[in-house]
Amino acid sequence: MIPKSFLSLNVMVSYAMRRTAWANRRCNPRHIRCASTFSVPFTADRYSIKRGSYEKINDQDLAKFRQILGSDNVITSDDDLERYNVDWLNICRGQSKVVLRPKDTQQVSAIMKHCNERSLAVCPQGGNTGLVGGSVPVFDEVVISMGLMNKIISLDKISGVAVAQAGTVLETLENHAMENDRIVPLDLGAKGSCHIGGNVATNAGGLRFLRYGSLHANVLGLEVVLADGTILPFGTNMRKDNTGYHLHHLFIGSEGSLGIITQVALLCPPRPTSVSLCLLGLNSFEDVLQCYQQAGSRLTDIMSAFEFLDTQCFAVSCEEHNVPAPLKEFPFYAIIEVSGWQPEADSTRLNELLEDLMGNGLVADGIVTDEPSRMQTVWKIREGVAEASARRGYCYKYDLSIPKQQMYQLVQDMKERLGSKVIFSAGYGHLGDNNLHLNIIAADYTPEVAKAIEPFVFEWTREKKGSISAEHGLGFKKRNAIHYSQSPAAVSVMKKMKQLFDPKGILNPYKVLPDDGCILGHE
Repeated sequence: MIPKSFLSLNVMVSYAMRRTAWANRRCNPRHIRCASTFSVPFTADRYSIKRGSYEKINDQDLAKFRQILGSDNVITSDDDLERYNVDWLNICRGQSKVVLRPKDTQQVSAIMKHCNERSLAVCPQGGNTGLVGGSVPVFDEVVISMGLMNKIISLDKISGVAVAQAGTVLETLENHAMENDRIVPLDLGAKGSCHIGGNVATNAGGLRFLRYGSLHANVLGLEVVLADGTILPFGTNMRKDNTGYHLHHLFIGSEGSLGIITQVALLCPPRPTSVSLCLLGLNSFEDVLQCYQQAGSRLTDIMSAFEFLDTQCFAVSCEEHNVPAPLKEFPFYAIIEVSGWQPEADSTRLNELLEDLMGNGLVADGIVTDEPSRMQTVWKIREGVAEASARRGYCYKYDLSIPKQQMYQLVQDMKERLGSKVIFSAGYGHLGDNNLHLNIIAADYTPEVAKAIEPFVFEWTREKKGSISAEHGLGFKKRNAIHYSQSPAAVSVMKKMKQLFDPKGILNPYKVLPDDGCILGHE
């Protein structure tokens, strides 16, 4: 019998969905000191970073910024600065003395022209939801917050091209697209606070990469301000434009190191009229892989997401977010989303698949729903893992691309390697595009644990011919590990591009590219 809190889609399967005491108990997690409850050390001190040869901000600089922006949009109060200096995970902390809040591209251009002339380092910042320390300063860089550049300029109902300022919150853009029967081809757990400009700057992947592909496939054009204040409008907002170099692709994933994105032209596909979601309990990762293989072959044209979580991630998210667990405890869970335009046909195909999966023993239990509020509950569990894990302690978080067969082996290897040194090691992610999120939670940061994790994780990933960053970027924390995924020749070309676009190196320093003399990811 399907639980009353979920809606059946007339699945002709006998679901063994018993609500157990484990699923219904009220959350009472261990009282472990969380990262947000203690002072975050300065990044420069924790990692022994040497400040670059940049000028320090003075009263004349502040006067110039107030002239450009007005006094209200030049923030200098220590209390107000704190949230711009500390990252979302409460791991990296900068020492900026000023935050600037421009409202349009011309103001960003004027700021950058002044900073370039004065050799003032800057740190562009969107919603500050990054997980690799790329969105906060390391020293006293001038923070340029894009929060006031939040206008949706247009959405063409025929072509589906949306144009928005970089500070537009992703969820706001999603809602606007839905009102026009379109969908933003990007969905993240942080959509309520992350900005579309930051999403593009980090080439964010998200839950539906499997269906819609990367932002390289969906961003048609960008407006970018270079280090010297030059405004470059790239692209024509046309899906086909074969005129010379497609320069805007250089800024997708550049993490603010080549220029500041101020406006985005994004292709928004038609909104599906039929969406269904199922949450499945499985007994092994091999069963998860087999489930994915069958779903991929039978639901190829309508499957929009395939996610997996291990039991630790599932339990922590349910407990920390006060969500009654929809299923009893299993070693693994899978979430399959299908979306299309033929509700009855799509439902039949999903139901037949689930019947077969349960019949051959790959799936031990499951629920299925097409009710928005119930789907939101399931997604809340999946999207809430990162935040829930961070509440339990210091989070060593890794975002990796690994061949599907080996994905969870890394989690198991880390459990054996770290043992009682940490509270737990767990894994979840986007199985459809080989993206593993490895969360290692300890009571606090210690060099001993850090050295036990790195460079082992990067060496392990390189051995499997994977990537050390699947969708979060390199930021500050992974910059010196770039050699595990890129050749020395490729890194050399990247440095030449940085020199070309930003000769003084003022744009988001200490990020993306490795320190001079850094070899094979070692600092």
